[in-house]
Amino acid sequence: KGEVSMFSGYYGFYRVRYEVQKKSKVSILIPNKDEKESLKKCVDSILEKTIYPNYEIVIVENNSTTEEIFEYYKELEQNKRVKVLTWKDKFNYSAINNFAEQNSDGEYLVLLNNDTEIRKGDWLELLLADVQQPGVGIVGAKLLYPDRSIQHAGVVIGLGGVAGHVFSTYPGNYMGCNGRAQLQQTVGGVTAACLMVSRSVYEEVGRLEEDIAVAFNDVDFCLKVRKAGYRIMYEPWVVLNHYESKSRGAEDTPEKQARFVGEVHYMEHKWGEELTKG
Repeated sequence: KGEVSMFSGYYGFYRVRYEVQKKSKVSILIPNKDEKESLKKCVDSILEKTIYPNYEIVIVENNSTTEEIFEYYKELEQNKRVKVLTWKDKFNYSAINNFAEQNSDGEYLVLLNNDTEIRKGDWLELLLADVQQPGVGIVGAKLLYPDRSIQHAGVVIGLGGVAGHVFSTYPGNYMGCNGRAQLQQTVGGVTAACLMVSRSVYEEVGRLEEDIAVAFNDVDFCLKVRKAGYRIMYEPWVVLNHYESKSRGAEDTPEKQARFVGEVHYMEHKWGEELTKG
C-alpha cells in the first residue's frame, strides 16, 4: 500500500511512497576510528532530524588514538539511544559490522558510514517501508558529494571490472536516462555507506564476508542477497551527504594496493560469471 505522485515537470515519471507495515526497531551500525568531527556530524544529524522513533545507534570503536574521540564516546553514552562497542582487532569492515549486528537489538539493520550526514527526517521510515515490500532484500539511498554532485545512485555489476557507481559526479538533480537517477528501481547493488536490510536476510545469507576486509564487501553482500532470491532497491528520495572514506583514506600504499588487488581477485573467482554478464 502506498501513495503515488507524479514528478513535477516530468510527465510519465512517478514516485510511490509506501507505508511502513510494522514499526520495528532499527539498529543503525556505524564503524568509527578517530574522526570525532565527522562522527559527530553524522550522529547529530540522526538524533536531531530522524522522525521515526524506534531506533538505536550502535557505534563500533576501532583502534582510535585521539583523546577527543573517547571523550565524545563518553558524552554519547549518556544518550539511551546510543551504545558504543569496541573492536580491538585490525580494521575489517565486514567483521566490524557483523560484530555490531550480533550486539544490536533491531529487527532491521542500517549499515552507515561515519562520514555521512542525514538531510531529511523521514529517511528511516522511507527505507523501512521499502524494505518491507514483498521480495525486497536491501534498500540503498542516494548519496551526494559535498558539492551536491552524485556519489551514489545505484551500483552496476561488472562496471569497471567488478562494480561501479552510475551517474557519479553528475549534478544531484540530474534525471539520467529515462529518469534512472531519480526513480525508485531494482538495481544490481547499492553501497553499504547507507543501506537497510532485515536481520533475517542478513543472517540468511551469512552476513558480510569477512574475507573481504575493505573493498567490495557490499557488492558481494548484494550478490548473495540477489542469489537468495531478493531484489535490491534504490530509493532516491532518501538523500545523504557523503564525505567519503575520510577515516581510512585512499589506496595509496603498497600494502593497501596489494590488499585491493587481492579483493578484486576474490570477487573475480567467486562471482566471475555474474561480473561477466553484468
